[in-house]
Amino acid sequence: MNSNQILWVTTLIMLAGGLLILAAGKRRTQGEGLHTVLHGIVPIIAACSYLAMATGQGLITLPTVGGAILAGETTPTRVFYFARYIDWTFTTPLLLISLGMTAMRHGPKRHGALVGSVLSDVMMIITAFIFGASLQGWTKWTWFIVSCAAFLGVYYVIWKTQMEGNATQRDDVRATYKRNASILSLVWLVYPIILAVAPDGLGIVSDATSVLLIAILDVIAKVAYGYMSVKSDTAATDRDLAEGEPKLNRSIRHAA
Repeated sequence: MNSNQILWVTTLIMLAGGLLILAAGKRRTQGEGLHTVLHGIVPIIAACSYLAMATGQGLITLPTVGGAILAGETTPTRVFYFARYIDWTFTTPLLLISLGMTAMRHGPKRHGALVGSVLSDVMMIITAFIFGASLQGWTKWTWFIVSCAAFLGVYYVIWKTQMEGNATQRDDVRATYKRNASILSLVWLVYPIILAVAPDGLGIVSDATSVLLIAILDVIAKVAYGYMSVKSDTAATDRDLAEGEPKLNRSIRHAA
């Protein structure tokens, strides 16, 4: 498959995945409804991004970085998929918000930590965009380093601040958060590696290969992970409602 075919197939997968998550999720409580909407909208946003790239509206052609040009030769070019950065600017904060809701399901929320992770994430995406769009080698890799530094800020919140808040939660909530945080952390760790070896970076792998690898990661992070997270939230809500029913019944009897 070439790059364009991969983009079209991923568009359909994202759209189907988003609709599946919206249909599978429940809305018995405000938290459960928000969780469903967050994970359902993420693949749909991604579908729009992939559609833009598949139709040629979400990409531009830029010169390849580095390499001397001999007399009579044309400047080598690469395809820069800018729409994916627009996608990530919206979808990764939504995933972080959902993860934060999972970490601190009951009791007071650490809003500062959540805002901090989102801002670090947006900074990471914007500086990664500048990295991909840069034409000069030293400035390109400077922005890559800045983006990775912002990425560490996201990891700090996930594994330090939110983990501390999650430590006081119920056993199933703690297990779900650790699993979700591990999956997202591992999947997201692969993105900068692919960008570094893609045509936007070192050019070690082909355009089609980099497009395929990022598409696979996107499907895992947005569809597979989203569906799993919604089902876990449904199970946690089942327990919330089951444990809350006796208290509710006692309150009703006492009022009567």
